[in-house]
Amino acid sequence: MTSQKIENLLNLALDATPEERQKSLELEVGFDPVEREWDLIVKYSGSLDRVREIASSVTELANEYAVLTVAETRISALSQIPEIEYIEKPKRLFFQVANGKRVSCINEVQKTPFSLSGRGTLVAVVDSGIDYTLPDFRNPDGTTRIRNLWDQSLPGNPPEGYAIGTEFTEEQINAALKMEEGTQNRISRDISGHGTAVAGIAAGNGRGSSLRNASVSRIESSQVTGIYAGVASESELLIVKMASPRRDGFPRTTELMQGVDYVIRKALEYRMPVAVNISFGNTYGAHEPYN
Repeated sequence: MTSQKIENLLNLALDATPEERQKSLELEVGFDPVEREWDLIVKYSGSLDRVREIASSVTELANEYAVLTVAETRISALSQIPEIEYIEKPKRLFFQVANGKRVSCINEVQKTPFSLSGRGTLVAVVDSGIDYTLPDFRNPDGTTRIRNLWDQSLPGNPPEGYAIGTEFTEEQINAALKMEEGTQNRISRDISGHGTAVAGIAAGNGRGSSLRNASVSRIESSQVTGIYAGVASESELLIVKMASPRRDGFPRTTELMQGVDYVIRKALEYRMPVAVNISFGNTYGAHEPYN
């Protein structure tokens, strides 16, 4: 059975044997082998009255799309209905974060023989702060992986050489983590969650997600990582929460420059290599093409 209205993958699935479908991760998606029916997506125009005569289920969507359940033997008849413009089978979905690591070649360098985990390095995130209470940013013993956290929005105790905000040390963060759960008065908050998400991608150890298989759940030795671990799961962290001079506003380049300067100075102080993540941006500057 071949029709130009039917997508190539569905045509291939319809022409394949049951054994060939079972061997594929895609060909059998949408097919019920017991009822011998397919869940299908169609683009149509006009009325679905003729479709309802042959489909066992019809769910109309907006903009002339519909989801159908149709017996395999009736798909050819479905494609001949004038109102049907296109037919495709469902596709398997997956968590994009896992695929993102794969296509970025992160998985390969985290496996042997490289076994790169960020151990002995610093990851600096200059952003909206971090939820330091999350397990992804803690060691197996519950202590923090954050060396320093500079919250530029909290007046009181700025880092030496700077005039804004409050700097928190590793010891102060660990003391805050020991407070009773539920009554914890957090020393710094990531209101938007953007910095926390960025830090998780760059350096989260994934402990908030399910653990991997025991044989691959440890990179070399002690650091247990979850299935959605970030890139440098064993690095230590430097965090800068940039201040917004005006309520409901965004930080400026002045706060950003100070934040970057701070983390570079800290890396020099600790004599450790650092990777700096900056996920804030702007479109200032000329936009005229050069001749």
